[in-house]
Amino acid sequence: MTHDDTTADTVTGPGGTPSGPSAVRRATPGTDTDPTGYDPSSAVPVDGSPPAAASTEGTPSPSDVALPPELAPAALTLFGDRLDLAAAYAEILATDGVVRGLIGPREAPRIWDRHLLNCAAVVERIPTGASVLDVGSGAGLPGLVLAIARPDLTVTLIEPLARRTSFLIEVVERLGLTRSVRVFRGRADEAASGSSGREPISGDVVTARAVAPLDRLATWCLPLAVRGGRLLALKGSSAAAEIEEHADVVARLGGGEAAVHLCGVGVIDPPTTVVEIVRERMVGPARPAASKRSRGGRARRR
Repeated sequence: MTHDDTTADTVTGPGGTPSGPSAVRRATPGTDTDPTGYDPSSAVPVDGSPPAAASTEGTPSPSDVALPPELAPAALTLFGDRLDLAAAYAEILATDGVVRGLIGPREAPRIWDRHLLNCAAVVERIPTGASVLDVGSGAGLPGLVLAIARPDLTVTLIEPLARRTSFLIEVVERLGLTRSVRVFRGRADEAASGSSGREPISGDVVTARAVAPLDRLATWCLPLAVRGGRLLALKGSSAAAEIEEHADVVARLGGGEAAVHLCGVGVIDPPTTVVEIVRERMVGPARPAASKRSRGGRARRR
């Protein structure tokens, strides 16, 4: 199936962005054209395991994503009385999500442990009633999962590609989450600065999963956090090494000392590794270097 995001119309509808010039750019493999750097069908999962191989079989059926009995206690703990809603989302991911290329075809049997429970465990790091911005939301991971697990949250799913935002808006409507979830079609920097007549947005918590190295994540996500807000980046075994490598970049962006948390200990195995960075200072965008001028006041040609 071929998708051409460059020709899609601007997404509208409940929670969608207003009509206007498209912010979509074609993503080229191996580049940063898509600022999220995220392709849910090919990205390495945050647990560090290899990405699922492409399937030559047919589309998974809803039965392929039934909650495994051994995971039922964890699912009930994390989703409570909204477990049926989580199951409905799992079914959408395993069917429409696969058909539309947002989830790898062999991920269906592993949606609960690798995706839903892995994301839901992060709620323990989110304050009551917080506003959450999910950068590079893709198929809605972790943003939609957080909205399902925590009805007290307001969640904005930030995604630049039209086919993904179309999917997200449809899922939000089907799950009845239009009061608490909106979809922003655009890049993270556009959301932070405002574009196409839209006001800048910010939140108490900014989340990102399987998106990019920590320096780029901090560049995209910290400007979206209010002062005292935090970035929660779902990471794998590289978390500690990335913190050490990119500490200077985080500090320049106004972030405090990064900390690693294991979420869901005693509930899921393995627990979810989260890098948390609090935005301690408000840092404005870097100014472009001034051009050199000659004595006559005109810029010199180089």
